[in-house]
Amino acid sequence: MSVASNKKAFHDYFIEDKIEAGIVLAGSEVKSVRAGHVSIKECYVRIKNGEVIVLNMYIKNYEYSKAFTLEERRTRKLLLHKKEIKKLFEKVTQAGYTLVPLNIYFKGGLAKMEIGLAKGKKLHDKREEIAKKDAQRDMARAFKEKNNMS
Repeated sequence: MSVASNKKAFHDYFIEDKIEAGIVLAGSEVKSVRAGHVSIKECYVRIKNGEVIVLNMYIKNYEYSKAFTLEERRTRKLLLHKKEIKKLFEKVTQAGYTLVPLNIYFKGGLAKMEIGLAKGKKLHDKREEIAKKDAQRDMARAFKEKNNMS
């Protein structure tokens, strides 16, 4: 079950590969994420000192935990194997590739983040995609009207 998703990433980037990573969270943050008080729209992923980190991810402070409050947009570490980090680092150093958070969900009681290896879209690519979606929507609408008539 998805807790938060980044739909705009699919509009702005070509997602070439998806990787599942664990997120290092404090106790009250897990409760807040389970409640759905998380946003990944403005956050981004970087590889720094051999570690994968998420910057600017918003997790609201858990309202019932007054003694244990953390900064809402602090840097959080992602858990990946060294081979995966090395593979991602090699790809990201190539021109045009970046790491984009796509989804946060729970799997077996653990918080996971799906990150995508992405390449940025140009403006004409975005326009092309919108035109294709409009054409498909129009065809589906016409097909539906035709079936309703008979």
